[in-house]
Parts: sequence; structure tokens; C-alpha cells
Amino acid sequence: MSQKKNSGFNIIREDSTTHGGYYTGTLNLRDLSAVLIDGDQAKIDLGLIHAKSAVERRIKFISNPEDVPNGKVYWIVWVTVDRNEKGPYYAGAAACSMVIDHEARRGWKNLPLHVNRMDDALKRRYRISDLDDEGKEALRRFLIENDQEMWENSPEELKKALQVDTQK
Repeated sequence: MSQKKNSGFNIIREDSTTHGGYYTGTLNLRDLSAVLIDGDQAKIDLGLIHAKSAVERRIKFISNPEDVPNGKVYWIVWVTVDRNEKGPYYAGAAACSMVIDHEARRGWKNLPLHVNRMDDALKRRYRISDLDDEGKEALRRFLIENDQEMWENSPEELKKALQVDTQK
């Protein structure tokens, strides 16, 4: 009998038996995924959780975005899933950008903002208003294609936040 493979990313499970000590202050990332948006394409890249995604490799990140004038903008969207009475759904999503110049091997990202956005997603918040229309459309399409049922079970707040005005 085959078991269904768990695709969740697990650092500390909710059923941990610790009572303080070593695991105190740790985050449960079991229900968190990272989606990389590159133009009109979106894909899961769990390497983003540890800043080791394919686009971040061999890049030196610097603190001034003006020092990356020829960089390309990538978006990271932290997505949390959960289950309610209807079934699984996209419970939180929060976006933040980074700029990378692969030729110069330099990049910029606001690390505190990335951590705060990850926290927002884990706390079941939607913070995706900074995404441009192309990014919103890519994320919406990705979430639907990834799991139609989860999309249908998700709150209207997420669906409205990812609506794109096609009248422009």
C-alpha cells in the first residue's frame, strides 16, 4: 500500500513534545511555501526560504538598491495553506521584491521586509498589493493551476486582491 507523499516543508511540527528549551522561539514552516514570480511566470522555489534559490545563487546582496541599476525585479510571495470546514485553502500570501543583476552578480533585497512578509503569511494575512498587474496575474494563474479546489475554498479577500484591471 503506497502512502501519499507529504510535500510540506517541515522544520518543527505542531506535535512537538518540547516544553521550552531548544525549540523555544522557532517557527513552524510546515504550511509555508515560497513562490518566485519572474515576469509573467510563477513557480514554487523552496530555496527562497533559506535565500538559496536558483536566482539568488552566486549573488552578493548589498544594502543600497541604487547600486543595482541594471537589475531585474523578482517577486517572492510567501504562501501559507490551511484547512477549514470546506477543505484546504490559501490562508495567507505576502509579497516582497528583490532586484538582481546576474551579469554583475549583485542584488538588493530588504531582508527585514522579507521576514515581516513571511510572518504576515504565517499569520494568515494577505499582503500582495505591492505586486504589479503582471505579477498578480501570474500568481493568480499559478494558485488556480496548482490546486483549483484550494483556490475555490480561499477567501474572497485573496481573489479580490489578485484581480487585475484589464481596462488599462
